[in-house]
Amino acid sequence: MLLLIITIIFNLSLNPALSLNSDGIILLQSKQFLDDPNHSLSNWNPSDPDPCNWTGITCSSSSSSVTSIDLSDLYLSGPFPPPLCRLPSLTSLSLSTNFINSSLSSSSLLPCSSLTHLDLSQNLLVGSLPSSLSSLPLLTYLDLSGNNFSGPIPPSFAHFPCLQSLSLVANLLTSPIPEFFSNISTLKQLNLSYNPFTPGPIPASFGNLSSLEVLWLSGCNLIGPIPSSLGKLSKLTDLDLSTNALTGPIPSSFVGLSSAVQIELYENSLSGSIPPGFSNISSLRSIDFSMNNLSGSIPDDIFLLPLLDSLHLYQNNLSGSIPVTTSSSSKLTDLRLFSNKLCGSIPADFGSKSPLSFVDLSDNLLSGEIPSSICNNGVLEELLLLDNELSGGIPESLSKCKSLTRVRLLNNKLSGSVPTGFWGLPHVSLLELAGNSLSGSISPSISGAANLSKLLISNNQFRGQIPKEIGELANLYEISVANNRLTGPLPLEMAKLAELGRIDFHNNSISGEIPTGIESWKKLSQLNLADNELTGEIPSELGDLPVLNYLDLSGNLLTGEVPLKLQDLKLNQFNVSNNQLSGPLPPMFKTLVYRESFLGNPGLCQDLPDLCTQQRSTSRHSQIWLIKSMFILSVLILFTGVFWFYWRYRSFTKAKQRMDRSKWTLTSFHKLGFSEYEILDCLDEDNVIGSGASGKVYKAVLSNGEAVAVKKLWGSAKKDVENLNHNQDDDGFEAEVETLGKIRHKNIVKLWCSCSHKDCKLLVYEYMPNGSLGDLLHSNKSGILDWPMRYRIALDAAEGLCYLHHDCVPPIVHRDVKSNNILLDGDFRAKVADFGVAKVIGGAKSMSVIAGSCGYFAPEYAYTLRVNEKSDIYSFGVVILELVTGKLPVDPEFGEKDLVKWVCTIIEQKGMEHVFDPKLDICFRDEMSKLLDIGLLCASALPINRPSMRRAVKMIQDVRSDDKFNPEKKSGKLSPYYYEDGSSDQGSVV
Repeated sequence: MLLLIITIIFNLSLNPALSLNSDGIILLQSKQFLDDPNHSLSNWNPSDPDPCNWTGITCSSSSSSVTSIDLSDLYLSGPFPPPLCRLPSLTSLSLSTNFINSSLSSSSLLPCSSLTHLDLSQNLLVGSLPSSLSSLPLLTYLDLSGNNFSGPIPPSFAHFPCLQSLSLVANLLTSPIPEFFSNISTLKQLNLSYNPFTPGPIPASFGNLSSLEVLWLSGCNLIGPIPSSLGKLSKLTDLDLSTNALTGPIPSSFVGLSSAVQIELYENSLSGSIPPGFSNISSLRSIDFSMNNLSGSIPDDIFLLPLLDSLHLYQNNLSGSIPVTTSSSSKLTDLRLFSNKLCGSIPADFGSKSPLSFVDLSDNLLSGEIPSSICNNGVLEELLLLDNELSGGIPESLSKCKSLTRVRLLNNKLSGSVPTGFWGLPHVSLLELAGNSLSGSISPSISGAANLSKLLISNNQFRGQIPKEIGELANLYEISVANNRLTGPLPLEMAKLAELGRIDFHNNSISGEIPTGIESWKKLSQLNLADNELTGEIPSELGDLPVLNYLDLSGNLLTGEVPLKLQDLKLNQFNVSNNQLSGPLPPMFKTLVYRESFLGNPGLCQDLPDLCTQQRSTSRHSQIWLIKSMFILSVLILFTGVFWFYWRYRSFTKAKQRMDRSKWTLTSFHKLGFSEYEILDCLDEDNVIGSGASGKVYKAVLSNGEAVAVKKLWGSAKKDVENLNHNQDDDGFEAEVETLGKIRHKNIVKLWCSCSHKDCKLLVYEYMPNGSLGDLLHSNKSGILDWPMRYRIALDAAEGLCYLHHDCVPPIVHRDVKSNNILLDGDFRAKVADFGVAKVIGGAKSMSVIAGSCGYFAPEYAYTLRVNEKSDIYSFGVVILELVTGKLPVDPEFGEKDLVKWVCTIIEQKGMEHVFDPKLDICFRDEMSKLLDIGLLCASALPINRPSMRRAVKMIQDVRSDDKFNPEKKSGKLSPYYYEDGSSDQGSVV
């Protein structure tokens, strides 16, 4: 530092024209504390003597002294620069969204006596909150959210003299939320959400904060009742107490929150009824009381709320009927009451006086008819009434509701014909009428539904033909008309629907032939025409459909041969049983695996048991036996010759290897019981157990009986890619050696040693006999992984990543977390592997290329290339979803979506149980639901919403408290780091 000052003074003496002031010198001193990979601070130098022109600097117009510094989102790393606090006129300082690390010293902040605004959010700061912050006499704004501060909130925080806004969101703070915040009478915003506080109540004294406008305590482990004193906060605009364990009723005093715009109490255990009087809050726009245990009826006056934008009361245990609305002043636009136990009928004039745009009353016990006035104001966009006991017909008035975009009326008791105009609503993308008793025919007016993507009308009593006008629905992706009474042929016009992904027409009386010319169905993954009266041959064009994996044509009158091209399909479900097919089977289908796919076709006469009704003569059998014997003998002779040649070639190769053994360099990281020569002897193709982008993996069984895995990285001998990949291979080798060589953790794969010679590089790991999670989970062996095993794998992987993020110094980002990089030992315990693209957070940089795998990228990574632990957490969330659903991260079944979006869509449309892997025992439903929630939280689109890995471990441990499944959970602490052999290295650093 002294050398820097001397250099600056020397440069100024050489050029008197340059006159850098004291503020400029302090800024240059501060710059020395920071790593600036993108050279954002390149103009901070003496060549420009006016620091007011430097990046992020604002000066006073009168004195030219620095008053404000904003260096947010510049990819800076390193500790907090203490010299900044020596700037005498500095009032505002923001270093948010960088990689500022280490702890925050109390002494370094004390000189900031003029500071009014301090923002250090979204960094990597650790340790305790500095108690000296409250000594800053003018501080009004303090934001430390999105860091890794731990421990209790210091008692000194009760003595801020004029603080107005305090945000500590998403840290690792413990102890109960302290009462002393009520001493800060100037507070307007108090944001403490998403911290692992010790369970405790909301301090009743918070009701004395008369200036408070925002109180955000979501995810704070709050318990007990909501204190009624909070109803005294007359200036409060935003109250969020969601995602806690609060009990008791909603205080009736809440109707006195006269300035409230938003009240969120969802995901608690609140009980009792909703208090009347919310209509007195003229500013109220949003209520969310969802996921509680509320009961009783909805107060009449809740429909009188003026200009209400959002009402969320879903997933409770409410009872009673919805009261009739009589006010003419109601401006209700958004009503969500789904997943309750509401009963009675929907008020007859519901919607007549309110400009409703979103109505969701699903999953209740509502009866009676759908009110004809529900779209009177002509702005209704989404009508969701599924899973009730509604009866009567669909109102004629809804056929004039041109604003509708989504309609879901499935699983009710609706009857009668669907109004003609209702079929052709121009903006509807989802029309779901399944599971009712609707009758009549599908109207040709459906051609007007230009935006229709899904038509789901199965399990009704529809009759007549499918109109040819359905071929005009260019956006149609899914059509399901199963279990109706439809007749006539399939319209030829359907062949031109290029967006079709699923077709389900089973169990009708559809006749005629399957249309030809269906080459445009490139996105079709499911075709079910079973149990109809179809005739003619199976079109060979079906074999050209690239993603078709479900084909069921059983129970029809189809004739002719099974097309040879069908064997080109990758089918998970294939059934053409109970038809009139004949002729030979395609070769790929001549196995017992497909026997049940062809049953009930007397004309199919091949070698599959129970399919052939003809008896072959003994002589014919003799001829076939002779031909087969000659063929087998020829094959044996051929294989004997090939084996002899291969044995000679391998002997020659091994002899050549032995000549170069002395040139190999071995670097060990543990005490070894083998030499590099044993490893080299095992590097032949017979021992290959895997191959990937970085190289081949061999299994080497050593002389002591132990097995190891050897990764041989692709060498630069591949001349066509040498210049492109050589440096990258070296970087991957060095990264993996540098990272794994010093790590000691039971859930990180152990690197025994590395070997190198010229351009050939070997990494020797502990052998994991059950391979990767991805290979096992997405193969026909996935049934081996029951729920307890999958849960334990999720916990093991989480603890491995938690070690990388929180216990390595500096922290490490894996950057390629995926199920194929989670390996399983003999007991199916999981270990994180493959650190070829890992990066140290402390040296964070924007990457020049994307590292990772498709389906696992965090959304922000694809366009910022920024490396931090939040990227790993998103990828880990995808792995959790794989464990719960059994699905791949990307699959043609999802269309344009990935696994995360698919899960969210299915949960919204059908419910959580429809995403669970059917191989899992449903008795673990609660645990699967909880782990799925954790996966979705980790895979949140916004990085700030993702928990830290330490928090994720705690949440996964809380899913199952039974010690026999959590052997590492000791006294509520994170697991100790130990190997199976008993050795331990807790807190080991890189």
